[in-house]
Amino acid sequence: MTLELHGIGVSRGIAIGKVHILSRDQPEVNEYLLPPSLIESEIQRYQVALSTAKAQLQSIQEQIPVNIPTDIASFINTHLLMLEDKALATVPVELIQNRHCNAEWALKLQRDALASVFDEMDDPYLRTRKNDVDHVVNRILRILTNQESPRHEVSGGRLKGYILLADDLTPADIVLMQQQQISGFVTEHGGANSHTSILARSLGIPAIVGLRGARRYVQDDELLIIDGEQGILLGGVDAFLIEKFQEKRLAQQRRLAALTALRSQPAITLEGQPITLEANIELPEDLPLVADSGAEGIGLYRTEFLYMNRTTLPDEEEQLSAYTRVVEALGGAPVTIRTVDLGADKTVDGGRLNTSVATNPALGLRAIRLCLREPGLFRPQLRAILRTSAQAPVRLLLPMICTLQELTQVMILLEDCKRELTRQGLKYDPALPVGAMIEIPATAICADIFARHLDFLSIGTNDLIQYTLAIDRIDDEVNYLYDPLHPAVLHLIHHTIVAGEKTGTAVAMCGEMAGDPRYTRLLLALGLRDFSMHPASLLEVKRVITESNQQKLTEFSQQFLECYDLSEMQALLDQINEDLPN
Repeated sequence: MTLELHGIGVSRGIAIGKVHILSRDQPEVNEYLLPPSLIESEIQRYQVALSTAKAQLQSIQEQIPVNIPTDIASFINTHLLMLEDKALATVPVELIQNRHCNAEWALKLQRDALASVFDEMDDPYLRTRKNDVDHVVNRILRILTNQESPRHEVSGGRLKGYILLADDLTPADIVLMQQQQISGFVTEHGGANSHTSILARSLGIPAIVGLRGARRYVQDDELLIIDGEQGILLGGVDAFLIEKFQEKRLAQQRRLAALTALRSQPAITLEGQPITLEANIELPEDLPLVADSGAEGIGLYRTEFLYMNRTTLPDEEEQLSAYTRVVEALGGAPVTIRTVDLGADKTVDGGRLNTSVATNPALGLRAIRLCLREPGLFRPQLRAILRTSAQAPVRLLLPMICTLQELTQVMILLEDCKRELTRQGLKYDPALPVGAMIEIPATAICADIFARHLDFLSIGTNDLIQYTLAIDRIDDEVNYLYDPLHPAVLHLIHHTIVAGEKTGTAVAMCGEMAGDPRYTRLLLALGLRDFSMHPASLLEVKRVITESNQQKLTEFSQQFLECYDLSEMQALLDQINEDLPN
Protein backbone atom coordinates (compact mmCIF):
# COMPACT_ATOMS: atom_id res chain seq x y z
CA MET A 1 0.00 0.00 0.00
CA THR A 2 1.35 3.40 -1.00
CA LEU A 3 1.69 6.06 1.71
CA GLU A 4 0.99 9.64 0.62
CA LEU A 5 1.72 12.61 2.92
CA HIS A 6 1.38 16.30 2.11
CA GLY A 7 3.52 19.18 3.38
CA ILE A 8 4.75 22.51 2.02
CA GLY A 9 6.78 22.15 -1.16
CA VAL A 10 9.57 24.73 -0.92
CA SER A 11 12.15 23.64 -3.49
CA ARG A 12 11.05 22.04 -6.74
CA GLY A 13 12.48 18.80 -8.01
CA ILE A 14 11.95 15.06 -7.59
CA ALA A 15 14.05 13.03 -5.16
CA ILE A 16 14.01 9.22 -5.10
CA GLY A 17 16.06 7.43 -2.47
CA LYS A 18 16.27 5.73 0.89
CA VAL A 19 15.41 7.83 3.90
CA HIS A 20 17.69 8.61 6.81
CA ILE A 21 15.69 9.69 9.85
CA LEU A 22 17.61 12.24 11.85
CA SER A 23 16.68 11.83 15.52
CA ARG A 24 17.48 15.04 17.23
CA ASP A 25 14.86 15.77 19.82
CA GLN A 26 14.52 19.05 21.64
CA PRO A 27 17.11 19.12 24.45
CA GLU A 28 15.35 18.51 27.74
CA VAL A 29 15.85 21.37 30.18
CA ASN A 30 15.12 21.38 33.90
CA GLU A 31 15.49 24.22 36.35
CA TYR A 32 17.64 24.01 39.44
CA LEU A 33 18.80 26.73 41.81
CA LEU A 34 22.44 27.49 42.47
CA PRO A 35 24.10 28.77 45.63
CA PRO A 36 25.70 32.23 45.29
CA SER A 37 29.16 30.66 45.27
CA LEU A 38 28.46 28.87 41.97
CA ILE A 39 26.87 31.73 40.04
CA GLU A 40 30.12 32.99 38.52
CA SER A 41 31.22 29.53 37.37
CA GLU A 42 27.76 28.94 35.84
CA ILE A 43 28.10 32.18 33.89
CA GLN A 44 31.51 31.05 32.67
CA ARG A 45 30.01 27.69 31.63
CA TYR A 46 27.40 29.51 29.56
CA GLN A 47 30.00 31.77 27.97
CA VAL A 48 32.15 28.75 27.05
CA ALA A 49 29.10 27.17 25.40
CA LEU A 50 28.59 30.38 23.39
CA SER A 51 32.22 30.32 22.28
CA THR A 52 31.99 26.64 21.34
CA ALA A 53 28.84 27.24 19.29
CA LYS A 54 30.59 30.09 17.53
CA ALA A 55 33.60 27.89 16.77
CA GLN A 56 31.33 25.17 15.34
CA LEU A 57 29.65 27.62 12.97
CA GLN A 58 32.95 29.17 11.94
CA SER A 59 34.28 25.69 11.14
CA ILE A 60 31.24 25.00 8.95
CA GLN A 61 31.66 28.39 7.33
CA GLU A 62 35.23 27.52 6.35
CA GLN A 63 33.99 24.37 4.58
CA ILE A 64 31.69 26.27 2.22
CA PRO A 65 33.07 25.84 -1.33
CA VAL A 66 34.07 29.04 -3.11
CA ASN A 67 31.65 28.35 -5.97
CA ILE A 68 28.61 28.25 -3.69
CA PRO A 69 26.35 31.36 -3.92
CA THR A 70 27.22 34.08 -1.41
CA ASP A 71 23.78 33.90 0.19
CA ILE A 72 24.75 30.54 1.69
CA ALA A 73 27.46 32.11 3.81
CA SER A 74 25.11 34.93 4.80
CA PHE A 75 22.79 32.54 6.63
CA ILE A 76 25.68 31.18 8.68
CA ASN A 77 26.73 34.78 9.35
CA THR A 78 23.24 35.51 10.63
CA HIS A 79 23.55 32.76 13.25
CA LEU A 80 27.03 33.96 14.20
CA LEU A 81 25.69 37.48 14.70
CA MET A 82 22.87 36.15 16.86
CA LEU A 83 25.44 34.56 19.16
CA GLU A 84 26.94 38.01 19.66
CA ASP A 85 23.63 39.79 20.08
CA LYS A 86 22.64 41.00 23.53
CA ALA A 87 19.50 38.83 23.43
CA LEU A 88 21.65 35.68 23.68
CA ALA A 89 25.01 36.94 24.87
CA THR A 90 23.85 39.13 27.76
CA VAL A 91 20.23 38.50 28.81
CA PRO A 92 20.75 34.81 29.82
CA VAL A 93 23.74 35.88 31.93
CA GLU A 94 21.55 38.44 33.69
CA LEU A 95 18.92 35.76 34.30
CA ILE A 96 21.53 33.47 35.87
CA GLN A 97 22.61 36.31 38.15
CA ASN A 98 19.12 37.46 39.10
CA ARG A 99 17.34 34.10 39.41
CA HIS A 100 20.31 32.02 40.58
CA CYS A 101 19.28 29.42 38.01
CA ASN A 102 21.28 27.09 35.80
CA ALA A 103 22.43 28.24 32.34
CA GLU A 104 20.12 25.88 30.43
CA TRP A 105 17.05 27.24 32.21
CA ALA A 106 18.10 30.85 31.71
CA LEU A 107 18.54 30.21 28.00
CA LYS A 108 15.17 28.46 27.79
CA LEU A 109 13.44 31.42 29.47
CA GLN A 110 14.99 33.83 26.99
CA ARG A 111 14.12 31.62 24.03
CA ASP A 112 10.50 31.39 25.18
CA ALA A 113 10.33 35.17 25.56
CA LEU A 114 11.70 35.72 22.04
CA ALA A 115 9.48 33.00 20.55
CA SER A 116 6.30 34.54 21.97
CA VAL A 117 7.13 37.84 20.30
CA PHE A 118 7.90 36.24 16.93
CA ASP A 119 4.66 34.23 17.10
CA GLU A 120 2.68 37.47 17.23
CA MET A 121 4.30 38.92 14.13
CA ASP A 122 2.08 39.37 11.10
CA ASP A 123 4.73 39.44 8.39
CA PRO A 124 5.37 35.82 7.27
CA TYR A 125 9.05 36.41 6.51
CA LEU A 126 9.74 37.96 9.91
CA ARG A 127 7.64 35.39 11.78
CA THR A 128 9.74 32.54 10.44
CA ARG A 129 12.86 34.15 11.90
CA LYS A 130 11.82 32.37 15.10
CA ASN A 131 13.31 29.27 13.46
CA ASP A 132 16.73 30.91 13.53
CA VAL A 133 16.39 31.64 17.25
CA ASP A 134 15.50 27.98 17.85
CA HIS A 135 18.41 26.75 15.73
CA VAL A 136 20.97 28.85 17.59
CA VAL A 137 19.51 28.19 21.05
CA ASN A 138 19.37 24.44 20.45
CA ARG A 139 23.00 24.43 19.36
CA ILE A 140 23.98 26.09 22.65
CA LEU A 141 21.74 23.76 24.67
CA ARG A 142 23.30 20.66 23.13
CA ILE A 143 26.71 21.93 24.13
CA LEU A 144 25.52 22.69 27.66
CA THR A 145 23.90 19.26 28.01
CA ASN A 146 26.83 17.40 26.37
CA GLN A 147 24.71 16.05 23.53
CA GLU A 148 26.10 15.23 20.09
CA SER A 149 26.60 18.23 17.85
CA PRO A 150 24.39 18.66 14.77
CA ARG A 151 27.48 18.33 12.61
CA HIS A 152 28.27 14.87 13.97
CA GLU A 153 24.72 13.67 13.42
CA VAL A 154 24.58 14.50 9.70
CA SER A 155 28.17 13.74 8.76
CA GLY A 156 30.02 10.56 8.03
CA GLY A 157 29.72 10.40 4.26
CA ARG A 158 26.89 7.86 4.25
CA LEU A 159 24.15 10.27 3.18
CA LYS A 160 24.93 10.50 -0.54
CA GLY A 161 21.71 9.91 -2.45
CA TYR A 162 19.63 9.75 0.73
CA ILE A 163 16.50 11.72 1.59
CA LEU A 164 16.86 13.21 5.07
CA LEU A 165 13.82 13.31 7.37
CA ALA A 166 14.08 15.46 10.49
CA ASP A 167 12.09 17.52 12.93
CA ASP A 168 13.88 20.61 11.62
CA LEU A 169 17.21 21.52 10.04
CA THR A 170 19.50 24.50 10.38
CA PRO A 171 21.27 26.37 7.57
CA ALA A 172 24.50 24.83 8.87
CA ASP A 173 22.97 21.36 8.46
CA ILE A 174 22.00 22.20 4.88
CA VAL A 175 25.55 23.28 4.04
CA LEU A 176 27.00 20.03 5.42
CA MET A 177 24.36 17.88 3.74
CA GLN A 178 24.86 19.59 0.40
CA GLN A 179 28.52 18.58 0.57
CA GLN A 180 27.42 14.98 1.12
CA GLN A 181 25.16 15.14 -1.94
CA ILE A 182 21.85 14.25 -0.33
CA SER A 183 19.03 13.94 -2.86
CA GLY A 184 16.44 15.84 -0.80
CA PHE A 185 15.03 16.48 2.66
CA VAL A 186 11.75 16.64 4.58
CA THR A 187 11.15 18.42 7.89
CA GLU A 188 8.17 18.27 10.20
CA HIS A 189 8.45 21.95 11.04
CA GLY A 190 9.41 25.10 9.16
CA GLY A 191 7.81 27.41 6.62
CA ALA A 192 8.24 28.44 3.01
CA ASN A 193 10.18 31.57 3.98
CA SER A 194 12.54 30.03 6.55
CA HIS A 195 16.26 30.23 5.97
CA THR A 196 16.30 26.45 5.53
CA SER A 197 13.74 26.69 2.72
CA ILE A 198 15.51 29.60 1.05
CA LEU A 199 18.78 27.67 1.13
CA ALA A 200 17.14 24.58 -0.37
CA ARG A 201 15.84 26.66 -3.29
CA SER A 202 19.20 28.35 -3.75
CA LEU A 203 21.06 25.01 -3.80
CA GLY A 204 18.44 23.23 -5.89
CA ILE A 205 17.75 20.54 -3.26
CA PRO A 206 14.19 19.10 -3.51
CA ALA A 207 12.58 19.79 -0.14
CA ILE A 208 9.32 19.64 1.79
CA VAL A 209 8.75 21.38 5.14
CA GLY A 210 5.90 21.47 7.64
CA LEU A 211 5.04 17.79 7.13
CA ARG A 212 4.01 17.15 10.69
CA GLY A 213 4.15 13.63 12.09
CA ALA A 214 6.05 12.24 9.09
CA ARG A 215 8.47 10.28 11.28
CA ARG A 216 5.56 8.27 12.71
CA TYR A 217 4.79 6.78 9.30
CA VAL A 218 8.24 6.29 7.77
CA GLN A 219 10.96 3.78 8.69
CA ASP A 220 14.69 4.33 8.43
CA ASP A 221 16.14 3.15 5.07
CA GLU A 222 12.67 2.94 3.50
CA LEU A 223 12.54 3.94 -0.17
CA LEU A 224 10.73 7.28 -0.63
CA ILE A 225 9.78 9.66 -3.40
CA ILE A 226 9.40 13.36 -2.66
CA ASP A 227 8.06 16.04 -4.98
CA GLY A 228 9.46 19.35 -3.78
CA GLU A 229 7.10 21.35 -5.98
CA GLN A 230 3.84 19.69 -4.96
CA GLY A 231 4.93 19.01 -1.36
CA ILE A 232 4.13 15.30 -1.65
CA LEU A 233 5.94 12.42 0.08
CA LEU A 234 5.30 8.88 -1.17
CA GLY A 235 6.25 5.70 0.71
CA GLY A 236 5.66 2.03 -0.06
CA VAL A 237 6.36 2.80 -3.72
CA ASP A 238 6.42 0.15 -6.44
CA ALA A 239 8.39 -0.08 -9.70
CA PHE A 240 5.62 1.66 -11.65
CA LEU A 241 5.63 4.74 -9.40
CA ILE A 242 9.42 4.91 -9.40
CA GLU A 243 9.50 4.82 -13.22
CA LYS A 244 6.75 7.45 -13.43
CA PHE A 245 8.58 9.89 -11.16
CA GLN A 246 11.93 9.20 -12.81
CA GLU A 247 10.37 10.31 -16.08
CA LYS A 248 8.89 13.37 -14.38
CA ARG A 249 12.27 14.22 -12.85
CA LEU A 250 13.98 13.91 -16.24
CA ALA A 251 11.34 16.18 -17.83
CA GLN A 252 11.84 18.76 -15.08
CA GLN A 253 15.61 18.67 -15.52
CA ARG A 254 15.28 19.19 -19.27
CA ARG A 255 12.87 22.07 -18.74
CA LEU A 256 15.14 23.76 -16.21
CA ALA A 257 18.12 23.37 -18.54
CA ALA A 258 16.13 24.99 -21.33
CA LEU A 259 15.15 27.89 -19.04
CA THR A 260 18.74 29.09 -18.76
CA ALA A 261 18.63 30.01 -22.45
CA LEU A 262 15.89 32.53 -21.60
CA ARG A 263 18.07 34.49 -19.16
CA SER A 264 19.25 37.05 -21.71
CA GLN A 265 16.06 37.09 -23.79
CA PRO A 266 13.38 39.75 -23.29
CA ALA A 267 9.99 38.82 -21.84
CA ILE A 268 7.77 39.32 -24.89
CA THR A 269 4.46 37.62 -25.72
CA LEU A 270 3.94 35.86 -29.05
CA GLU A 271 2.45 38.97 -30.68
CA GLY A 272 5.21 41.25 -29.35
CA GLN A 273 3.80 42.68 -26.10
CA PRO A 274 6.76 43.48 -23.77
CA ILE A 275 6.36 42.47 -20.13
CA THR A 276 8.57 43.74 -17.30
CA LEU A 277 10.01 41.08 -14.98
CA GLU A 278 11.74 42.22 -11.81
CA ALA A 279 12.95 40.50 -8.65
CA ASN A 280 12.05 40.66 -4.96
CA ILE A 281 14.93 40.59 -2.48
CA GLU A 282 15.15 40.34 1.29
CA LEU A 283 18.88 40.86 1.80
CA PRO A 284 21.80 42.31 -0.18
CA GLU A 285 23.10 38.73 -0.26
CA ASP A 286 20.21 37.88 -2.62
CA LEU A 287 21.87 39.90 -5.39
CA PRO A 288 23.67 36.95 -7.06
CA LEU A 289 20.27 35.28 -7.50
CA VAL A 290 18.97 38.44 -9.17
CA ALA A 291 21.88 38.43 -11.62
CA ASP A 292 21.36 34.75 -12.41
CA SER A 293 17.66 35.28 -13.11
CA GLY A 294 18.12 38.00 -15.72
CA ALA A 295 15.72 40.33 -13.88
CA GLU A 296 15.29 43.82 -15.31
CA GLY A 297 15.51 45.39 -11.88
CA ILE A 298 14.29 45.01 -8.32
CA GLY A 299 10.56 45.50 -7.90
CA LEU A 300 10.56 44.98 -4.13
CA TYR A 301 13.51 45.47 -1.80
CA ARG A 302 12.35 44.65 1.73
CA THR A 303 14.34 46.62 4.29
CA GLU A 304 13.23 44.92 7.51
CA PHE A 305 16.50 42.98 7.81
CA LEU A 306 18.24 46.22 8.86
CA TYR A 307 16.09 46.33 11.99
CA MET A 308 16.30 42.68 13.02
CA ASN A 309 18.29 41.18 15.93
CA ARG A 310 19.20 44.52 17.46
CA THR A 311 17.94 46.97 20.07
CA THR A 312 18.97 50.20 18.35
CA LEU A 313 17.69 51.71 15.13
CA PRO A 314 19.94 51.66 12.03
CA ASP A 315 21.09 55.21 11.36
CA GLU A 316 20.98 57.02 8.06
CA GLU A 317 24.56 56.18 7.09
CA GLU A 318 24.12 52.46 7.74
CA GLN A 319 21.00 52.40 5.60
CA LEU A 320 22.66 54.44 2.86
CA SER A 321 25.52 51.93 2.76
CA ALA A 322 23.12 48.97 2.43
CA TYR A 323 21.03 50.61 -0.30
CA THR A 324 24.15 51.76 -2.17
CA ARG A 325 25.45 48.21 -2.25
CA VAL A 326 22.25 47.10 -3.95
CA VAL A 327 22.00 49.86 -6.56
CA GLU A 328 25.67 49.51 -7.47
CA ALA A 329 25.20 45.77 -8.01
CA LEU A 330 22.24 46.48 -10.34
CA GLY A 331 24.41 48.66 -12.59
CA GLY A 332 21.77 51.26 -13.39
CA ALA A 333 18.69 49.00 -13.39
CA PRO A 334 15.76 50.37 -11.32
CA VAL A 335 15.46 49.48 -7.64
CA THR A 336 12.20 49.82 -5.70
CA ILE A 337 12.90 50.24 -1.99
CA ARG A 338 9.99 49.57 0.33
CA THR A 339 10.02 51.53 3.56
CA VAL A 340 10.23 49.40 6.66
CA ASP A 341 7.21 47.19 7.36
CA LEU A 342 7.55 46.66 11.09
CA GLY A 343 4.79 46.79 13.67
CA ALA A 344 3.92 47.05 17.33
CA ASP A 345 4.37 43.29 17.56
CA LYS A 346 8.05 43.36 16.60
CA THR A 347 9.45 44.35 19.99
CA VAL A 348 12.67 42.35 19.60
CA ASP A 349 14.02 44.83 17.11
CA GLY A 350 14.96 48.45 16.86
CA GLY A 351 11.68 49.13 15.10
CA ARG A 352 9.57 49.52 18.21
CA LEU A 353 10.87 49.29 21.75
CA ASN A 354 9.20 49.00 25.14
CA THR A 355 5.65 48.52 23.88
CA SER A 356 3.17 45.77 24.54
CA VAL A 357 2.26 43.21 21.91
CA ALA A 358 -0.90 44.15 20.00
CA THR A 359 -3.95 41.92 20.43
CA ASN A 360 -4.24 41.69 16.64
CA PRO A 361 -0.96 42.90 15.15
CA ALA A 362 -2.12 42.29 11.57
CA LEU A 363 -4.61 45.13 12.06
CA GLY A 364 -2.56 47.22 14.45
CA LEU A 365 0.17 49.83 14.50
CA ARG A 366 2.46 48.60 11.75
CA ALA A 367 4.14 49.58 8.49
CA ILE A 368 3.34 53.15 7.39
CA ARG A 369 1.17 53.69 10.48
CA LEU A 370 4.11 53.04 12.75
CA CYS A 371 6.45 55.12 10.58
CA LEU A 372 4.14 58.13 10.75
CA ARG A 373 3.79 57.70 14.53
CA GLU A 374 7.58 57.43 14.93
CA PRO A 375 9.35 60.07 12.77
CA GLY A 376 12.64 59.14 14.45
CA LEU A 377 12.33 55.76 12.76
CA PHE A 378 11.02 57.06 9.43
CA ARG A 379 13.02 60.20 8.63
CA PRO A 380 16.48 58.55 8.55
CA GLN A 381 15.16 55.98 6.11
CA LEU A 382 13.57 58.59 3.86
CA ARG A 383 16.81 60.57 3.82
CA ALA A 384 18.88 57.46 3.08
CA ILE A 385 16.60 56.45 0.19
CA LEU A 386 16.67 60.00 -1.20
CA ARG A 387 20.47 60.09 -1.08
CA THR A 388 20.63 56.69 -2.78
CA SER A 389 18.43 58.05 -5.60
CA ALA A 390 21.30 60.37 -6.60
CA GLN A 391 23.32 57.32 -7.63
CA ALA A 392 20.83 55.26 -9.69
CA PRO A 393 17.13 54.94 -10.61
CA VAL A 394 15.39 54.38 -7.26
CA ARG A 395 11.68 54.21 -6.47
CA LEU A 396 10.13 54.67 -3.03
CA LEU A 397 7.40 52.16 -2.10
CA LEU A 398 5.07 52.69 0.88
CA PRO A 399 3.54 49.64 2.62
CA MET A 400 0.01 49.35 3.98
CA ILE A 401 -1.24 52.72 2.80
CA CYS A 402 -4.93 52.94 3.68
CA THR A 403 -6.00 56.59 3.43
CA LEU A 404 -5.13 59.59 1.32
CA GLN A 405 -4.36 61.45 4.57
CA GLU A 406 -1.53 58.99 5.28
CA LEU A 407 -0.10 59.60 1.84
CA THR A 408 -0.31 63.36 2.37
CA GLN A 409 1.59 63.04 5.65
CA VAL A 410 4.30 60.98 3.96
CA MET A 411 4.69 63.51 1.14
CA ILE A 412 5.02 66.36 3.66
CA LEU A 413 7.78 64.45 5.50
CA LEU A 414 9.47 63.59 2.20
CA GLU A 415 9.50 67.23 1.05
CA ASP A 416 10.86 68.27 4.42
CA CYS A 417 13.70 65.73 4.07
CA LYS A 418 14.45 67.07 0.58
CA ARG A 419 14.76 70.61 1.94
CA GLU A 420 17.14 69.39 4.67
CA LEU A 421 19.35 67.61 2.15
CA THR A 422 19.40 70.68 -0.09
CA ARG A 423 20.52 72.87 2.82
CA GLN A 424 23.26 70.35 3.64
CA GLY A 425 24.44 70.20 0.04
CA LEU A 426 23.62 66.49 -0.30
CA LYS A 427 22.43 65.20 -3.67
CA TYR A 428 19.18 63.37 -4.38
CA ASP A 429 16.69 62.87 -7.20
CA PRO A 430 14.09 65.63 -6.76
CA ALA A 431 11.68 63.61 -8.92
CA LEU A 432 12.03 60.40 -6.90
CA PRO A 433 9.05 58.22 -7.95
CA VAL A 434 6.72 57.38 -5.07
CA GLY A 435 4.36 54.41 -5.08
CA ALA A 436 2.16 52.48 -2.67
CA MET A 437 1.46 48.85 -1.92
CA ILE A 438 -2.08 47.82 -2.76
CA GLU A 439 -2.56 45.25 -0.01
CA ILE A 440 -5.63 46.50 1.88
CA PRO A 441 -9.04 45.94 0.22
CA ALA A 442 -10.03 49.55 0.94
CA THR A 443 -6.95 50.78 -0.93
CA ALA A 444 -7.68 48.51 -3.89
CA ILE A 445 -11.29 49.76 -4.06
CA CYS A 446 -9.98 53.34 -4.05
CA ALA A 447 -7.14 52.55 -6.45
CA ASP A 448 -8.37 55.19 -8.92
CA ILE A 449 -7.95 57.86 -6.22
CA PHE A 450 -4.46 56.72 -5.21
CA ALA A 451 -3.40 56.34 -8.85
CA ARG A 452 -3.99 60.09 -9.38
CA HIS A 453 -1.59 60.95 -6.54
CA LEU A 454 1.18 58.40 -7.06
CA ASP A 455 3.76 57.50 -9.68
CA PHE A 456 3.11 53.76 -9.47
CA LEU A 457 1.13 51.09 -7.62
CA SER A 458 2.34 47.64 -6.54
CA ILE A 459 -0.17 44.92 -5.71
CA GLY A 460 0.91 42.89 -2.68
CA THR A 461 -1.22 39.79 -3.11
CA ASN A 462 0.01 38.06 0.06
CA ASP A 463 -1.73 40.51 2.38
CA LEU A 464 -4.44 41.53 -0.08
CA ILE A 465 -5.73 37.95 -0.28
CA GLN A 466 -5.66 37.26 3.44
CA TYR A 467 -7.24 40.61 4.34
CA THR A 468 -9.93 40.19 1.67
CA LEU A 469 -10.76 36.63 2.74
CA ALA A 470 -10.24 37.22 6.48
CA ILE A 471 -7.81 34.33 6.91
CA ASP A 472 -4.23 33.95 8.08
CA ARG A 473 -2.42 32.08 5.33
CA ILE A 474 0.10 30.68 7.83
CA ASP A 475 -2.59 29.30 10.15
CA ASP A 476 -2.87 25.57 9.43
CA GLU A 477 -6.51 25.62 10.54
CA VAL A 478 -7.73 28.06 7.87
CA ASN A 479 -5.02 28.42 5.21
CA TYR A 480 -6.96 26.09 2.88
CA LEU A 481 -9.19 29.14 2.30
CA TYR A 482 -6.28 31.16 0.94
CA ASP A 483 -7.13 31.23 -2.76
CA PRO A 484 -5.85 33.73 -5.35
CA LEU A 485 -8.73 32.64 -7.63
CA HIS A 486 -11.43 33.92 -5.28
CA PRO A 487 -13.67 36.26 -7.33
CA ALA A 488 -13.26 39.09 -4.82
CA VAL A 489 -9.48 38.92 -5.14
CA LEU A 490 -9.55 38.92 -8.94
CA HIS A 491 -11.97 41.86 -9.03
CA LEU A 492 -9.72 43.89 -6.72
CA ILE A 493 -6.66 43.10 -8.86
CA HIS A 494 -8.49 43.97 -12.07
CA HIS A 495 -9.92 47.16 -10.60
CA THR A 496 -6.40 48.28 -9.60
CA ILE A 497 -4.96 47.54 -13.05
CA VAL A 498 -7.79 49.43 -14.77
CA ALA A 499 -7.31 52.40 -12.41
CA GLY A 500 -3.65 52.53 -13.47
CA GLU A 501 -4.56 52.35 -17.15
CA LYS A 502 -7.02 55.24 -16.85
CA THR A 503 -4.52 57.54 -15.16
CA GLY A 504 -1.37 56.38 -16.92
CA THR A 505 0.00 55.08 -13.60
CA ALA A 506 2.22 52.01 -13.74
CA VAL A 507 0.82 48.98 -11.88
CA ALA A 508 3.06 46.10 -10.78
CA MET A 509 2.47 42.99 -8.70
CA CYS A 510 5.07 41.89 -6.15
CA GLY A 511 3.21 39.22 -4.16
CA GLU A 512 3.66 35.46 -4.45
CA MET A 513 0.93 35.26 -7.08
CA ALA A 514 3.21 37.14 -9.49
CA GLY A 515 5.84 34.42 -9.23
CA ASP A 516 3.50 31.45 -9.65
CA PRO A 517 3.49 30.35 -13.32
CA ARG A 518 0.03 28.84 -12.87
CA TYR A 519 -1.37 32.38 -12.68
CA THR A 520 0.85 34.13 -15.22
CA ARG A 521 -1.61 33.87 -18.10
CA LEU A 522 -4.53 34.83 -15.86
CA LEU A 523 -2.70 37.99 -14.80
CA LEU A 524 -1.81 38.77 -18.42
CA ALA A 525 -5.50 38.37 -19.26
CA LEU A 526 -6.39 40.87 -16.53
CA GLY A 527 -3.93 43.37 -18.01
CA LEU A 528 -0.87 43.08 -15.76
CA ARG A 529 2.35 44.11 -17.51
CA ASP A 530 4.83 44.37 -14.62
CA PHE A 531 5.68 41.33 -12.45
CA SER A 532 8.10 41.17 -9.50
CA MET A 533 8.95 37.88 -7.79
CA HIS A 534 11.54 35.71 -6.09
CA PRO A 535 14.46 35.38 -8.53
CA ALA A 536 14.10 31.58 -8.60
CA SER A 537 10.64 31.92 -10.20
CA LEU A 538 11.50 34.46 -12.85
CA LEU A 539 12.68 32.26 -15.74
CA GLU A 540 9.69 29.92 -15.43
CA VAL A 541 7.31 32.90 -15.57
CA LYS A 542 9.25 34.28 -18.54
CA ARG A 543 8.83 30.99 -20.36
CA VAL A 544 5.05 31.15 -19.92
CA ILE A 545 5.01 34.74 -21.18
CA THR A 546 6.99 33.93 -24.32
CA GLU A 547 4.55 31.09 -25.09
CA SER A 548 1.42 33.21 -24.57
CA ASN A 549 -0.75 35.22 -26.95
CA GLN A 550 -1.80 38.37 -25.14
CA GLN A 551 -4.68 39.16 -27.49
CA LYS A 552 -6.25 35.71 -27.07
CA LEU A 553 -5.80 35.84 -23.30
CA THR A 554 -7.59 39.20 -23.08
CA GLU A 555 -10.68 37.48 -24.45
CA PHE A 556 -10.75 35.34 -21.31
CA SER A 557 -10.66 38.25 -18.86
CA GLN A 558 -14.42 38.81 -18.83
CA GLN A 559 -15.05 35.09 -18.36
CA PHE A 560 -12.88 35.10 -15.24
CA LEU A 561 -14.54 38.22 -13.87
CA GLU A 562 -18.05 36.87 -14.45
CA CYS A 563 -17.28 33.48 -12.87
CA TYR A 564 -18.12 32.99 -9.19
CA ASP A 565 -17.81 29.23 -8.80
CA LEU A 566 -14.30 28.27 -7.66
CA SER A 567 -14.35 24.90 -9.40
CA GLU A 568 -15.39 26.56 -12.68
CA MET A 569 -12.68 29.16 -12.12
CA GLN A 570 -10.08 26.41 -11.75
CA ALA A 571 -11.37 24.72 -14.92
CA LEU A 572 -11.03 28.02 -16.78
CA LEU A 573 -7.48 28.42 -15.49
CA ASP A 574 -6.65 24.89 -16.65
CA GLN A 575 -8.08 25.74 -20.05
CA ILE A 576 -5.81 28.73 -20.65
CA ASN A 577 -2.80 26.76 -19.37
CA GLU A 578 -3.56 23.52 -21.21
CA ASP A 579 -0.72 23.84 -23.75
CA LEU A 580 1.93 24.40 -21.06
CA PRO A 581 4.17 21.44 -20.09
CA ASN A 582 3.78 20.02 -16.58
